[in-house]
Amino acid sequence: MPVKAFEILGTLESQGCFPDLVLCNVLIDCLSKMGWYHSAFEVFSSLRELRLMPDVYTFSSLVSTICLSRQYVLLPLLISGLAIQPDLVVCNCLLSYFHKAGYPDGAVKFYNDMIDRGFLPDKYSFAGVLSALCRLGRTNEAFNVYQGIIRSYPGADAHIHTIMINELIKSGSFHKATRLFRKAAAEKLPLDLVSYNVAIHGLIRGGQMEEAFALFNQMKEMDVLPNKHSYNMILSGFCRNSNVNMVKHLLQEMVDGNIEMDYPTYKIVKNLPCESAYNLLLELRNLGLLPKVVQESLPYEHDSGAYTSFSSLNDTEDVLDFGTSSSDDLSDAVVSVG
Repeated sequence: MPVKAFEILGTLESQGCFPDLVLCNVLIDCLSKMGWYHSAFEVFSSLRELRLMPDVYTFSSLVSTICLSRQYVLLPLLISGLAIQPDLVVCNCLLSYFHKAGYPDGAVKFYNDMIDRGFLPDKYSFAGVLSALCRLGRTNEAFNVYQGIIRSYPGADAHIHTIMINELIKSGSFHKATRLFRKAAAEKLPLDLVSYNVAIHGLIRGGQMEEAFALFNQMKEMDVLPNKHSYNMILSGFCRNSNVNMVKHLLQEMVDGNIEMDYPTYKIVKNLPCESAYNLLLELRNLGLLPKVVQESLPYEHDSGAYTSFSSLNDTEDVLDFGTSSSDDLSDAVVSVG
C-alpha cells in the first residue's frame, strides 16, 4: 500500500537514508498507476529539496501522471519548466498528448521545437503534426507538409496517408481525398486496410457509390481483405441507393464469408422491400452474424407469411430509416489519429 511505502520512506529519511533519483522515478511511476496522482506530483516536487536533477525517465513518468490524471493543462508548464533533453519517444508522446488534450497549437509549436533541437522525426512525429494542423483548420498547410514528407520519405508508413485522407474527408474535401488516394495507389505507396476503408468512406459520403465499390473490389485484387467495416459501409451505401441487386450480392458474400452485420446497417437493410434480402438476413441470423440485440427478433420460418409479418412490423417501427449508418462514424471506428 502507498501509505505503508511512505511510512518506510519516512523511517529511512529519519535515519539519514534519502532516496536517489531512481527510487523517485519508480515512486512517481507506481503512484501514477495506482491513481495516487497528487502523491506522484509531491514526489516530483521534492526533487529540488533532495538536490536531484530530473532525467528523461522522470520526464516520461511525469507526462504519464499528467495524462492519467487528465490534468493536461500542466503539459505546457512541464515543457517550459524542465531543463532536460527528452528522447524522440517522449517527444512523440507529448505530441500525441497535446493533441488529445485540446492543445493542437502547442503540438505544432512543440514539433517545430523538436526540429530546432535536431530531432529526426519519424512516422509518429509526422502523424502528430498532421493531426494538429488539421485540427487547427490549417488543412492546406497540412497537405503541403504531407507532400514534403512523401518527397523526403517515399517509404512513409500507410498511417501517414490515412491521416491525410481522413482529415481531407472530415473537412469536406472528398474529391481531393480521392485524388490523393488514387495517386498513392498508382505510385505503389504503402496502403493498408484502414487506408482503403477511409477512402471508401470518403467516396460514399461524396455520392460516388460505383467508385466506392470499384475500390472495394480493388482491395481484394491487392490482397487487402475487406473486414466487417468495409462490408457494412458498402452495404449501407447500396441500401441508401435502393440498389436491391447489389444488396443481395453483398449479403450473400457476407453469408459466405461469415461477415458480421452491425446494428445501423441492419436497421437499413431490414426496411428493403425485398423477400430474398430478408431470407439472407435469416441466414445471417442462423450463423450468429446479426447484432445480438436483434438476433431473436426475426421469425424462424422462411415463408412469405413470416416475411409479410416482419415487413409490417418494420413499417410501424421506422419506415425507410436511412438516417444513421456505419459509414457515418467510420473515422471514429477505424482510425485513431495522433
